Amino acid sequence: MYEIAQRTLVLRTEPPSDVVVTVGLPYEEPSGDWSCPYRIDGLDGWEHERKVTGFDSLEAMELALAMVRAALAGSHEARAGLLAADDLPQDSRVRSVYVTWNQAGNVAYIAMKHEITAGEAVCRVEADDAVLELGGSGELLGVELTDAATRLPSEMRF
Repeated sequence: MYEIAQRTLVLRTEPPSDVVVTVGLPYEEPSGDWSCPYRIDGLDGWEHERKVTGFDSLEAMELALAMVRAALAGSHEARAGLLAADDLPQDSRVRSVYVTWNQAGNVAYIAMKHEITAGEAVCRVEADDAVLELGGSGELLGVELTDAATRLPSEMRF
């Protein structure tokens, strides 16, 4: 893989270790589609090169970055709070949200973390076409939107 981007995250274990994310240069397949390789070293089950394929080089790269974000956010290390990007400024860190859209019911749910367990939301605050769900420390867990077809940005409706 010809590497074009790399980031090192910290795995807060004892002793601490690194999680290295590498994205390679997109390349054209014999079929005419484009593939973009990526690799995540330091997370269980990801220690080999993978690739995603798109119709052009940009889509292949976008899909590779989306897969990396999903793999990191969905990892048991991240869910346990062990994965950190200590070297990044607080306000520049990308945060994942998880969107579920029920097109028939015109309702969307935007979760601030991968899984919200039963009973974790202890407070619901209703405002216009939205319901905020808060955790025990007052942290925002998720937002339920009614009239989602008009209130949810089109790039989040899939």
